[in-house]
Amino acid sequence: MYYIVHCLDHAGGVEKRLSHYDAHKAYLAAGKTKTIISGPLLADDNETMIGSLFLFEAETKEEVVAFNKADPFSAAGVWASVNIHPFSKRVDNR
Repeated sequence: MYYIVHCLDHAGGVEKRLSHYDAHKAYLAAGKTKTIISGPLLADDNETMIGSLFLFEAETKEEVVAFNKADPFSAAGVWASVNIHPFSKRVDNR
């Protein structure tokens, strides 16, 4: 099953995000939960990072919740909100 994880940072959180960025990337690379696609959400200036978006493949939502909670960004309090939803992929034009 696929899951979308939509995270928004605390206001003015770019410095905190950047200070934990390498640990976050290493965590995703080593994780047992399969990341299909991920990247930062951007402000309207198309540059300032304001959150994260992930598409994971996992057996259960609980697996994704646990994986997200163990992410260095989560542990450091980068995200103000996290929403996790099952996702039914209908189109993939890659």
